[in-house]
Amino acid sequence: MAADQQYRRGRMAKRSDEIKLGRRFFLKGATLAGAGALTAPLSVAAQEAAPPKAPASSIPAAPDREAERGMPADVQPITQSSSGGDFMVDVMRGLGIEHAAAFVGSSFRGIHESLINYGMLTEPHIDFLSCMHEEVSVAMCHGYAKIEGKPMAAMMHDTVGLQHGSMAIYNAYADRVPIFLITPTAPDLRTRKTMVQFVHSVQDGAAIVRDFVKWDDRPGSLQHWAESATRAWKYAMTPPYGPVLLVTSTDLQEDPIEDAPRPAIPHPPKIAAPQAEDGALRDVAKMLVAAEAPVLVCDRVARTPAGLRYLVELAELLQAPVVDASGRMNFPWRHPLNQTSRGRAAIAGADMILGMEMTDFWGTTHSFVPHTDVSTQSITKPGAKRISLSAVDLNFHSNYQDFQRYPDADLALEGDAEASLPSLIEACRVLIDQNKRSNFDLRGKKLGDAHLAALGEQRALAAEGWDSQPITTARLVMELYNVIKDEDWTLASGSLFQNSWPQKLWHADKHHRYIGDAGAYGIGYTAPATLGAALANKKHGRLTVSIQSDGDLMCCPSALWTAAHEKIPILYIMHNNRAWHQEIMLLQQMANRMQRGVDRTHIGTTIRDPFIDYGKLAQSMGVYGQGPVTDPKDLNAAIKRAIAVVKRGEPALIDVVCQGR
Repeated sequence: MAADQQYRRGRMAKRSDEIKLGRRFFLKGATLAGAGALTAPLSVAAQEAAPPKAPASSIPAAPDREAERGMPADVQPITQSSSGGDFMVDVMRGLGIEHAAAFVGSSFRGIHESLINYGMLTEPHIDFLSCMHEEVSVAMCHGYAKIEGKPMAAMMHDTVGLQHGSMAIYNAYADRVPIFLITPTAPDLRTRKTMVQFVHSVQDGAAIVRDFVKWDDRPGSLQHWAESATRAWKYAMTPPYGPVLLVTSTDLQEDPIEDAPRPAIPHPPKIAAPQAEDGALRDVAKMLVAAEAPVLVCDRVARTPAGLRYLVELAELLQAPVVDASGRMNFPWRHPLNQTSRGRAAIAGADMILGMEMTDFWGTTHSFVPHTDVSTQSITKPGAKRISLSAVDLNFHSNYQDFQRYPDADLALEGDAEASLPSLIEACRVLIDQNKRSNFDLRGKKLGDAHLAALGEQRALAAEGWDSQPITTARLVMELYNVIKDEDWTLASGSLFQNSWPQKLWHADKHHRYIGDAGAYGIGYTAPATLGAALANKKHGRLTVSIQSDGDLMCCPSALWTAAHEKIPILYIMHNNRAWHQEIMLLQQMANRMQRGVDRTHIGTTIRDPFIDYGKLAQSMGVYGQGPVTDPKDLNAAIKRAIAVVKRGEPALIDVVCQGR
């Protein structure tokens, strides 16, 4: 505030005459005496003769202060004791929302003012998080929900703000994540004050995102808003989770709360997730117990820590292998029954495959080369049964094709896998006799040996090029793990671009250790989403780390400023391969297909000429920055220095120059 006042004083000292004439000239009722001076410049002689103005020594007089605020001197300010925004804040409190993130927008100034002067100052608090882009605010909600298990709010300026945030909303939709979204509208043209408000007004504000939000509404009163907000929260938190949107009138935000009748706030219900039908679960149990080589395949099973425990219990009961697609932390990475590193072999040998909350069940059971039909084939053996258990089919839209190829399951159960697992476990338990138990134990012993053999192979692969420059992704991942392994850590970023080395080499057995990737793989996700995860982890005292792709960061670099401004502790380690490496590989494939060579495939796919210094970029945003680190022998000390910064409650970034994957 002091800096803002100093800026205003200096500006007024330099342009006091112009301010008196031109400030807020567009306001109705403002008097612009001497307006002709604006179009008749002084002569050269007069300009040279004019003495320099003395700097202002005090705040201008009251009339000018009112003009600076945009209030003509002859208009009395409107005052009121409450606003609809206050009521909306109370509704959000009742839903358990603790944080609201936003890039400033005048169309939600009513809620904004209520949050900072009411929500942040009275119990229970709702914190306002300052962002510099709508993608950042929405993606922060995305990462937060995957740690905390509930939504936080994001506000987006009407029309253009929602357009900015739309990709991050789609990521959350495809990743089955609950987010409480608000975008304003000015439905009454009489309350649109400026030309810009007309440009930013829209008849159907939710239309642009309706295909990838779970539900939306445009309430017409505060009572309507309260009921719709509660309904939205209920839908968001009923599996399959998803983002919800309230298009909120600026008039409702800013007008006083009506007294007759005064709007009431509904109580949010306790939600029971939809469970698959008991008879169908008993049929699946019979098939699992009778199978000689069952395989459990999972992607987003563990919505909560209970999901991980249930999946471990089922796998151990059956001594069945688990192949984890890693949409969440579904199964301990070093558990003997974890066969993810040899997943193709396990699936190829299965006589029954149970796919739970799968994003791409078809891709799990098939081998294919993208964009061709010649090599597409099933990898399952003849007669193998495929069973699907998922809540995703309970809420699907047809426009966006995130549902992948049709899995052609022999039995499809509609229900949330985590909610259905206890009944499935009990149904299996009653069918297992001592003879079955002995056979299962022998199977488990073989799977444990296979897990150890695969681990040895992965460790040998990780050792290749250990001292290479650029640094290998395996070396980067293991140097990080060696520093954080005794901490209560979360790897909040996806691992696909690091060849899934964490899953192959680290030990992780808690739900918050890993939260998966973007869902729709919309670039720009990682920096803000992992920041949201760090926000959720902050109150738990956990250490949040993110292996940050370079091209991804440059889509939303302002997330670093929010990290510093809000004092959110997180360690970003740049996977700086100075390229969009996946695109290089795909472009090289295309160039080879066209028999044109690969010598020009760096064009449009590399980040060079100049290289970006991410350490300095971080420093410019107020984040502790190091690097670029090019020698792998320097990694350990650099990570320890950065961890010390994070432990004192601040964000840090290390720029590491790495190989492609």
